[in-house]
Amino acid sequence: MRTWDLNLKVRLIGETLFNLLFWMYYPFLTIYFSNNFGKTITGFLMIIPPIVGIIANLFGGYLSDTLGRRKTMLIGTAIQAIMFTMFALNLSDWINFTAYLLINVGRTIYYPASSAMVADLTQEKDRREVFAVFLTAFNVGAVLGPLFGSLFFFHYRSGLLWTCSIVVFLYFCAIFKLIRESAPRLDKSESVKSLGLLFKSQFRNYQVIFLDKIFAMFIIAGIIVISAFRQENLYLPIFISEHVPYQALFSWRSWTFRLNGIGIFGWMMGLSGLIFVLFVIPVTKWFKNISDQKILIVSTGLFGFSLFFMAFTTNAWILFLLMVVMSFGELIQSPVSDSFVSKYAPSDKRGQYMGAATLQNSIANFFAPMTIVMSGYMSAVAVLSIVLISTLVSCALYKLLFQIKKNGTTSQK
Repeated sequence: MRTWDLNLKVRLIGETLFNLLFWMYYPFLTIYFSNNFGKTITGFLMIIPPIVGIIANLFGGYLSDTLGRRKTMLIGTAIQAIMFTMFALNLSDWINFTAYLLINVGRTIYYPASSAMVADLTQEKDRREVFAVFLTAFNVGAVLGPLFGSLFFFHYRSGLLWTCSIVVFLYFCAIFKLIRESAPRLDKSESVKSLGLLFKSQFRNYQVIFLDKIFAMFIIAGIIVISAFRQENLYLPIFISEHVPYQALFSWRSWTFRLNGIGIFGWMMGLSGLIFVLFVIPVTKWFKNISDQKILIVSTGLFGFSLFFMAFTTNAWILFLLMVVMSFGELIQSPVSDSFVSKYAPSDKRGQYMGAATLQNSIANFFAPMTIVMSGYMSAVAVLSIVLISTLVSCALYKLLFQIKKNGTTSQK
């Protein structure tokens, strides 16, 4: 890191601080909004950010290539600083939700330029290592943020949001003063054309889903799985806060350490982040000789069953254990899913297939909040049973698509 460009060093410090603050408020927003709007309205409201995020992501990439990395990062950071201030003022529930929505827009605009700047300033042989450092910094925030957030968000929310606003503003100043532009020059006539091409390209990505039977099944299975993964930040915090009582975690003589449901959820999220930090590389190596089919089916099943069994316990230690199993299921699935697309896609259409595969996240984020709506009318066991059944459907789709793929390969031979 001593040899890194100053741009990268400034961004690593700034993004590490902001990611820590992000994870202090983000996992608890569904609890906050459900308390203010009710579960049904909150469920529908949480559908809006991923829809807006698709457009913001495309727009962020467009701005990064036309205005430049630095200007785009300044725009994204400025939006976040202003919206954190609005959220901290707590003018009304609807203004707070609008502020949260636009904070997401600012982040989504910022990150394509941020990633592009890493590519601009590093050699290809060093790029993976630099990205890994930034990912580790993100996961450190995911470990510590929920632990602090379980205390600060509900008891000192205004102070936390003002802190976010100040930190992001200082980061804006650091970008303005210290970071230089890294983007290559582009011809303006081509850049103007590219805005329309973005949406045409996205439409072509959807077409890939319907033209390739095996890939379509993979996308559908992935949407179901990712929708289940998203419950970690959507339905799970509501469930834990409502059903898990205040209880002792540690006792020693006359001293007892106790947590309520929100505190326990914060520890669960911190534990999940810690598992990702410590095991993402070792686990990838351990499972490198196991087939994609087995890993996708087993990981999906692990996640679904561990989340389902949470409905039958209020003991914090059992919940921690189930969270470990659930996190490992998510951990081993993600790299294999990306690897499958790169291996399956024809070499001349790999970019199109990879682009279509990213739609899994956008579509899953659209459907995932429906569990919050259902929780207003159904018991926790019923909601988590539906999640479990959906993951089992995904397992069946994975098994079927690999059978079709195998039979197709055999017939070609």
